[in-house]
Amino acid sequence: MDSLNLHEFMLWVLSWLALYLGFRYVLRSSLKLKKRHLPPGPSGWPLLGSLPLLGAMPHVTLYNMYKKYGPIVYLKLGTSDMVVASTPAAAKAFLKTLDINFSNRPGNAGATYIAYDSQDMVWAAYGGRWKMERKVCNLHMLGGKALEDWQPVRDAEMGFMLQNILKHSQRGETVNVPDLLNICAANMIGQIILSKRVFETEGDEANEFKDMVVELMTSAGYFNIGDFIPSLAWMDLQGIQRGMKKLHKRWDALIARMIEEHQSTAKQRASRPDFLDIVMSQRDNCDGQGGRLSDVHIKALLLNLFTAGTDTSSSVIEWTLAELINNPKLLKRVQHEMDTVIGRERRLKESDLANLPYFVAVCKEGFRKHPSTPLSLPRVSTEACEVNGHYIPKNTRLMVNIWGIGRDPEVWEKPEEFNPERFVGSKIDPRGNDFELIPFGAGRRICAGTRMGITMVEYNLGSLIHAFNWDLPPNQDGLNMDEAFGLALQKAVPLVAMASPRLPLHLY
Repeated sequence: MDSLNLHEFMLWVLSWLALYLGFRYVLRSSLKLKKRHLPPGPSGWPLLGSLPLLGAMPHVTLYNMYKKYGPIVYLKLGTSDMVVASTPAAAKAFLKTLDINFSNRPGNAGATYIAYDSQDMVWAAYGGRWKMERKVCNLHMLGGKALEDWQPVRDAEMGFMLQNILKHSQRGETVNVPDLLNICAANMIGQIILSKRVFETEGDEANEFKDMVVELMTSAGYFNIGDFIPSLAWMDLQGIQRGMKKLHKRWDALIARMIEEHQSTAKQRASRPDFLDIVMSQRDNCDGQGGRLSDVHIKALLLNLFTAGTDTSSSVIEWTLAELINNPKLLKRVQHEMDTVIGRERRLKESDLANLPYFVAVCKEGFRKHPSTPLSLPRVSTEACEVNGHYIPKNTRLMVNIWGIGRDPEVWEKPEEFNPERFVGSKIDPRGNDFELIPFGAGRRICAGTRMGITMVEYNLGSLIHAFNWDLPPNQDGLNMDEAFGLALQKAVPLVAMASPRLPLHLY
């Protein structure tokens, strides 16, 4: 055999050997994947995967997929893997048993273009700086002791809101409930962070703030194609990134102005520093891993506190009050309990809440049926793992359908009904340990403001119910209870109602 033929023969042998080895590898990989069963789910479209299937109400779509495929649904979204947990047991498996493996967030457009490129506490990587920010927030704003210290602030701001509602009532005007709730919540948070009320009255500035909060929560909840097919992100096919960049500029300008005004009055707070004073003092402190709290980190943290702190609690209060207005007998029962425990010669205090079991059950029912975050913020697996016999690859996104768990007839009897009785005498609690009711999430990345959120929902809603009777506007038969999807679940039609005072006027 001459050298040329030998060369061709060797190429032929190597080609067939490569083909054989390649076929063997594919076969072995296929067999291995068969052993590593992915969770069931829809097949999806070419390239886009299941993205087009999600529709305008992804939480409802994913709930329907759960009914078809089971507790853990696997979705191929573009080039990304995602699993959705839709039962308490599945949520517990991911958020408790495998909590550390799912302690990080995946990058996305919202984190990049709104949250200062993941420099905030919500989207930050799990690590030293995140732990430092969380610790500072717990010690000085969101933890139990801090909540007690700031109780007079919440009481004073509630007084302003009740006065405002009384003025509308005396003029025979309807009350735009979410507007007033957002002003009250923003002022409560503003007093804690900045030692000042953010908005003195209703008006254009307060309306713009509310619109910015709603826009942020809405845009951050979108399933953005660029997040799941990175090669297409530059095209911004849905225009989401352009909107986020514009919104970020507005937020950045507002927060920068807040910080600048705050620094100009620093000497006045020398003996009683507020939250921002304490955070600013942390700029030069190491987080234990060589990082430092920069001015960008501080602005990103304020963005978290003002947006999540106002919208999430306000939306639950709005939904729950709407349910009570639609069910006058329930409203009267709550008011009867309050009159028995508190009377009508003083306002409700936070210390009264422990003695109002039926009202607390009403709040839990609000958290169940109308969780402020219908789908949990996404997490991502650090390593491949197995859940309930299903193989979960590395870098798989995880979402928990909190809304779906709250509507599941396997978990709740007649879940479409607003029925606080289901929580009377129940030990189920929304603080992250009972996976039937996790409106704030669970595990390491549970919402940092869980305690504060529950306190604000119970105190603010309780004050509105104790201080006023609530009725439908004239010539209106019922309230529209349609949802508008976003990171927070808004009412599609804001709650507007008539209020009439129940207490002596000098208490407002």
